[in-house]
Amino acid sequence: GTCRCATRPPKPAHKRRAMLHLALITASNRQPDWIDAGADDYAKRLRGRCALEIKTVPLAKRTASAPVERAIADEGERLLALVPQGAHVVALCEGGKPWSTKDLAQKLDSWMRLGVTVCFLVGGPDGLSQACVERARERWSLSNLTLPHGLVKVLVAEALYRAWSVLENHPYHRA
Repeated sequence: GTCRCATRPPKPAHKRRAMLHLALITASNRQPDWIDAGADDYAKRLRGRCALEIKTVPLAKRTASAPVERAIADEGERLLALVPQGAHVVALCEGGKPWSTKDLAQKLDSWMRLGVTVCFLVGGPDGLSQACVERARERWSLSNLTLPHGLVKVLVAEALYRAWSVLENHPYHRA
């Protein structure tokens, strides 16, 4: 008889489901363990066709004699150095637009079709450099509130997981 366990031919490239690579790149000094644990937990939940990598650059030294603008520019250079060529960049900043979970889910879906890494940039305590904002194709504001940067890291990771769960019809997004 014929073997029923024969392997199937691979799907054509245009029918394969794309992979979405996300990078959350922040400027921050050491955060409490619960911050890193929370962000890492959401990053680990994103498996399968979506992956979130969390990268951190140290804050620039701030002194009374050095202008804050220099620190912001230094952090911006370090953030941008971690952005792969061709990546789609999203700046988290005051001038950004608020996105609902549904908005973010739609963006994740469209970014996945682009087939490029999506990098979310979070500046230090004085914000993102002009170079980071100019490199960004989109600007996102999480809130009108001023939020601690560690908390932003957890909020963005959770928001990405929640939006992805909407796309995947996972029950988490209804929690």
